[in-house]
Amino acid sequence: MFVPNGLARAAVRFKPAAFVGTFVALAMAAAIVSACGILLETGLRAFVPPQRYAHAAVVAAADQRAHWITGHGEDREDDSTPVPDTARLDDSLVAKAASVPGARTAVADVTFPIQLRKSALTAHGWGSTAFTGEQPTAGRAPRTGEVVLTEGAADVGDRIALTTADGPRDFRVSGITASAGRPPTAWFTDSEAVRLSGRPGRIDAIAVLPEQGVSAAELKSQVAHALGDRAQVYTGDDRGAAEDTSLAEAKELLVALGGSFGGVAAMVAVFTAAGTVALSVGQRAREFALLRAIGATPRQIRRTIATETLLVAPLAGALGCLPGIALARWWFGQLKDRGAVPQEVTLSVSGIPLLSAVGAVLLTALLAGYTAARRPARIKPGRALAEVSVERLRVGWIRTPLGIAATVGGFVCAGLATSLSGEDAANAALGIVFLFMLAVALLGPLVARACAALFGLPLRGAGAPASLAAANSRTNARRLASAITPIVLAMAFSCTLVFMHTSEERAISSQQQAGIVADHIVTSPAGLAPDAVDRAARTPGVTAAVGLLRTSVLVPASGSLESVSAQGVTGSPHALALVQDLDVRTGAVSLQPGQVALDATLADTTHVRVGDRLPLRLPDGTKAEPTVVATYGRGLGLSQVTLSRSDLAAHVTSAFDTEVWTRGGTAEALTPLGTVLDAGDYTAARSLDRELNAWANTVMAAVLGGFAAVAAVNTLVMTVLDRRRELATLRLVGTTRRQTLRMIRWEALLVTLTGIGLGTAIALATLVPMMKGLTGEAPYIPPLLYASFAATILALGMTATALPARAALRTRRNAG
Repeated sequence: MFVPNGLARAAVRFKPAAFVGTFVALAMAAAIVSACGILLETGLRAFVPPQRYAHAAVVAAADQRAHWITGHGEDREDDSTPVPDTARLDDSLVAKAASVPGARTAVADVTFPIQLRKSALTAHGWGSTAFTGEQPTAGRAPRTGEVVLTEGAADVGDRIALTTADGPRDFRVSGITASAGRPPTAWFTDSEAVRLSGRPGRIDAIAVLPEQGVSAAELKSQVAHALGDRAQVYTGDDRGAAEDTSLAEAKELLVALGGSFGGVAAMVAVFTAAGTVALSVGQRAREFALLRAIGATPRQIRRTIATETLLVAPLAGALGCLPGIALARWWFGQLKDRGAVPQEVTLSVSGIPLLSAVGAVLLTALLAGYTAARRPARIKPGRALAEVSVERLRVGWIRTPLGIAATVGGFVCAGLATSLSGEDAANAALGIVFLFMLAVALLGPLVARACAALFGLPLRGAGAPASLAAANSRTNARRLASAITPIVLAMAFSCTLVFMHTSEERAISSQQQAGIVADHIVTSPAGLAPDAVDRAARTPGVTAAVGLLRTSVLVPASGSLESVSAQGVTGSPHALALVQDLDVRTGAVSLQPGQVALDATLADTTHVRVGDRLPLRLPDGTKAEPTVVATYGRGLGLSQVTLSRSDLAAHVTSAFDTEVWTRGGTAEALTPLGTVLDAGDYTAARSLDRELNAWANTVMAAVLGGFAAVAAVNTLVMTVLDRRRELATLRLVGTTRRQTLRMIRWEALLVTLTGIGLGTAIALATLVPMMKGLTGEAPYIPPLLYASFAATILALGMTATALPARAALRTRRNAG
């Protein structure tokens, strides 16, 4: 009577080498899954401790997400996206909040930039000192026409000129406060602060202070009831979300990385680990056949495999979580260093993602083991012994139809993507890589045999080792497929993610080179003075001057709101044409309020033409429907949306122009306005989103490609070490050690070249329609970068086969 549990323990104890590859694959899968799970949990739990609102019991602020609602009734869907700037409240809500039971007072809070002698200051209303605690160290609180400054900027009684986005104004300094480590700050009366902010009737938040004995929870309930859906009400640590609006974007980024990319990475990791487990079980088919021949039942075989999995998978998963935590910490730290996540947010590491990772690899190992053991456990003992001697390529009645369906689906998605544009094409193209990868996995043995036959033809004339390598590849298609699949994964994902970025950067660069026809571009970190455009236009030699207010707006695309770059122009269309060649395709650019010109690809994505109204959301989430008057071809390099500055100024935190573009003049004459750059040295300011996307693509390519590459090495080592008996037989029949190693090298070359070829084909099938939709151009693949990818995979493949082969031959020689 067999004792399967004891047999499993004996197998793990006395033949640990048979389980090393499985252990490594499962540990790597756990590392990927746990790292992404930690980022996802951090995104869901992230908060910023309140600082400015630390002493305000209740804070009401606008919803910092713009909502796009589609469908009706049960089909109604609400897709939300963080607003590019800050959503604000109507100041009429202050009185409502102040009138609720338990409220001592309600204070309207506004924050906006101003300039003092070209230095940037942050401005507030004096009423906010009720919860921030500032008090004058000299002088008194401001009245209309007066200002309180932090010490060092001026003295009490001085008259100073402060510059807002609407122009300079004179104020009398009524008081001075201690700096206390805060940046230079100015306070006005509450009503004057709202007017000076450039957003009349709009405020950033409402701070509600309670009466004695009223709890924050009670007051929050009253305020929420009074304001309804016109504001979101916060207490405790949640007040930090009202204070730092970048938290919403950071949470969305972390959830996207941990959820969306995490789902892809987890699928790849689990899929690869499952293939390794299946390979490990398949390599022991001889053992299972012998067990069946001496009386083991199918149920005992399955229980043995399950017990082996339970012995290996939990430990592999637990150990894999350690590098997973390290990967998550590094990734999170990089995001904070790049400004994508506020410094106050901390990484959340709990047992939930770690247990999920261990459970995922355990379930993967069990399912893969059971699937691989189905046939060895079911077939008759005699037939089992016969099949382990010579591989028979059987057509799976489940795998093959599914693989064919995935292949057809990939071609359908490729055809669909070529007929679409913009984000629609990109979304359709993403399905291509997954469908073709699934097809390679399901049809692996058939694909491997076909590739072995194709690439094996030239090997037949390259000598006995090469001919033997070709024959081995044809007759051991399953072994070949298990080695090819992770190589295809590494090449396809790395090429797709990296070359998507290089293609976009090349398109942006070429559009900038053709579209920037200005001679000089003036910039300033604090923003340019309101009269900078007029002063630039009066500069000797300048024939055209245009001011640009750079920001982002939200447009509907593919059923959701998408953030796109926008520029608000100060100047005439004629002057804009002299400094920017937008490559107008249809219509004519007009800078009248209520009109918009946009990139032609974006127009296709949003399904609008000249004369249509474009429903968009301004930087603060305000709805607008400007009329489309023109489309142009260089939106990626310059700006995807062009509006009049007056349409944007009241909807951004800082309404100071970002840049002034001039035609003619000299750098020396323009220097008093700010930092002057020549057109050849200027690169349009890249948005944080674009920088993050580029960096994220590189990291994702490194994570997925690196994981798949290690998995490929692991699989190749497993396949070579499993062939000790075959290599020994070759040596017994007279094959020299050198000939055997040459045969192994030819097989490795065939495997890696096949994987590189298939991975490249899948990447091209994905990139071509994707780039056509996003940039209107073919993908750009830097030859040296592609060669480095291919060379790395080739070197890994050759090394991963040569070293274990040498070790196996050395072991046999010593044993002899």
